[in-house]
Amino acid sequence: MNRVYLSLGSNQSPGRHLRAAIAALQDRFRRVEVSPAYRSASVGFDGHPFINLAVSLDTDMEPLDLKRWLHALEDREGRRRDQPRFSNRTLDIDIVFVDQRIIDADGLRIPRQEWRQPFVLKPMLDLEPDFREPLSGETLARLWPVHQPPAGTLQLVDLSQLD
Repeated sequence: MNRVYLSLGSNQSPGRHLRAAIAALQDRFRRVEVSPAYRSASVGFDGHPFINLAVSLDTDMEPLDLKRWLHALEDREGRRRDQPRFSNRTLDIDIVFVDQRIIDADGLRIPRQEWRQPFVLKPMLDLEPDFREPLSGETLARLWPVHQPPAGTLQLVDLSQLD
């Protein structure tokens, strides 16, 4: 059984798409822990603000199979794969950590390099501050001050109040 940490984001009807993704994850994996949600500016392009959160779950799926399952979930929520990597999207789900595993195979890189981005790290920190990032061995709580953004960059939001 693997403990997996996912980053979820959306900037197109984010409340609807993120709630649908959480429900699908709960249906498939049963016990899913969900972090608070945060609003932040889009990164890499001029677009609508994103709402991001993290989830942790246990699965016996291999990471590549999980990646395929998550891509299918993104597609069901209207994810367009014909657009540039940095663009508005209905749903983006990334595997950030799989236990303490380090994976670099078949287009899957774990830990995901974007874990350092505040919009990924803060929700992960909220879920499990004592989780040790596999490459450095440091806890998320110790890493947060190094990657913490300026005040106001991340805004806590109530997911149930979003469209």
